[in-house]
Amino acid sequence: MTVCIDQPQHDSEVVESKNHNNNDTNELVLDGGFIVPDNVASGGFDAPEINAFGHTFRDYDIESERQKQVEEFYKMNHINQTYEFVKRMREEYKKLDKLEMSIWECCELLNEVVDDSDPDLDEPQIEHLLQTAEAIRKDYPNEDWLHLTALIHDLGKVLLLPRFGELPQWAVVGDTHPLGCAFDESIVHHKYFMENPDINNPVYQTKNGIYSEGCGLENVMISWGHDDYMYLVAKENGTTLPQAGLFIIRYHSFYPLHRAGAYKHLMNEEDVENLKWLHIFNKYDLYSKSKVRVDVEKVKPYYLSLIEKYFPEKLRW
Repeated sequence: MTVCIDQPQHDSEVVESKNHNNNDTNELVLDGGFIVPDNVASGGFDAPEINAFGHTFRDYDIESERQKQVEEFYKMNHINQTYEFVKRMREEYKKLDKLEMSIWECCELLNEVVDDSDPDLDEPQIEHLLQTAEAIRKDYPNEDWLHLTALIHDLGKVLLLPRFGELPQWAVVGDTHPLGCAFDESIVHHKYFMENPDINNPVYQTKNGIYSEGCGLENVMISWGHDDYMYLVAKENGTTLPQAGLFIIRYHSFYPLHRAGAYKHLMNEEDVENLKWLHIFNKYDLYSKSKVRVDVEKVKPYYLSLIEKYFPEKLRW
């Protein structure tokens, strides 16, 4: 028997049903052995229909001052994110020579950040992190790595702050996309790529570009931002999070892939497996953006215990 997990605006992922002797109920298990709670498979997470501004989520067409700001952001992003720019950023920030601090210290530091690219949120970032983590924790109580992944997935946005180089918003936040191959039509505000210097390289304008089919996303240059930076921080500091957690951190803003299904021809088998978890995570990441407040001091001890389990006390950033 197969069942499908309904996900917004992309093909449902098929999940295998395996029998477990647990109060005479059947649990659903993803490839790799991770259990999906029955309430999640049947839509247990109650996703709101409107965002913090009273609009539908990820609606880039509503006329408002916020939307004008978001469109201007994507114009700058699409013009300036080139293959060579991303290559330079990766080389610079892989040094991890900005400062040393703990994961929780970074969570608190993120309170200073507001994401100009997000049409759904204008709250301090730590509010969103905890909303996402607590929503996942409710439906996936046994997957503590997923709770922590949710907490830290946006920490790379500290790149906006002076001590991290104070990069412009277009180099830190927003949806991500590959460089070195054609810009897919599903990318939001696609028209602004016509002003990107890479458009003049004919090799970059083909479906595969400089890549080969099935090469794996690890080998694809993705536009620079907080996703890739936090992935580098976690990996280089020796996190013990599973590969699915690192995949979520690195590609959670890659909406052309996990919302529109673009660029799947570049994925390998490991990417396909990890994408199932990213689809699940994205439901909580997107739809937990609301005015519901989380008691930070109440949940802090739990997340500190997870940080201690999966990360060193201090990290290089």
